[in-house]
Amino acid sequence: MSSLLSRRDFIVRSAQAAAVTALVGAIPQPARAGEFTGRIRKAVKYHMVTEDLSVLDKFKLLKDLGFDGTELRTRDKADRREVAKAIEKTGLPVHGVVNSDDPDITAAIELAKYYGGDSVLVVARYDRGQPFWNSWKTAQATIRKALPAAEKHGVRVLVENVWAGFLISALDTERFVDEIDNPWFGSYFDVGNNVRWGVPQHWIQVLGKRIGKLDIKEWDDRLHQKEGLRAGFSSELGEGTIDWKAVRGELAKLGFQGWATAEVKGGGRERLADIAERMNRVLDL
Repeated sequence: MSSLLSRRDFIVRSAQAAAVTALVGAIPQPARAGEFTGRIRKAVKYHMVTEDLSVLDKFKLLKDLGFDGTELRTRDKADRREVAKAIEKTGLPVHGVVNSDDPDITAAIELAKYYGGDSVLVVARYDRGQPFWNSWKTAQATIRKALPAAEKHGVRVLVENVWAGFLISALDTERFVDEIDNPWFGSYFDVGNNVRWGVPQHWIQVLGKRIGKLDIKEWDDRLHQKEGLRAGFSSELGEGTIDWKAVRGELAKLGFQGWATAEVKGGGRERLADIAERMNRVLDL
């Protein structure tokens, strides 16, 4: 009798276990959380959305694809009222405004504030026809002039490292930021742009807390050597020669939290979905 009960008990327990296993397998499991999930928010430049859509539908598309926000340029032709409505209806923020080297930084700050953003990306202008220090001092003066508006509106001014032949090393950028010495000014660090002259993880070590936001693009030194300078940007995110693991390691040491915005060739839904997935991989989101 006891052996029969034991056998029945075994069968029942096995059936119950199988049912539980089947049920668990049927329940969608949560996506893997990477090291920077919840710490880095991913975005794309608004002009990278090339589908012929309304402003609202472009915002809906980015949200559907898992982006946390977007960033507009001051020269983008989108109607600011339509952008504001799209932000309200989708909940997808415009985290900042790209002003490039337009000297009217205050207007860009006011536009960022209008959208609810907290930064303006600027580029330090370099006049090759003048002595180097003229450009240095003029660029700093232009930025300083805008900083009272930055403080008033709660919008940081962040200078990006670009291929202008100016601020081409981490030490240059460190000095440029520190001489201005204002909490509303810092660095907008482009991970790919610096590789022509340096190593991304080393820039992060030097710039540290000066880094306010990140631009994300790839660099491939192999293509650079074979096909020319600009070809270095031809590889897709994660397929070039940037050591993304080392970049993440330095960002982790820094305790970086904030926006990372892709600045690569845009496209329609399929292309943007691929960018989103690649950003997840290289940034471990």
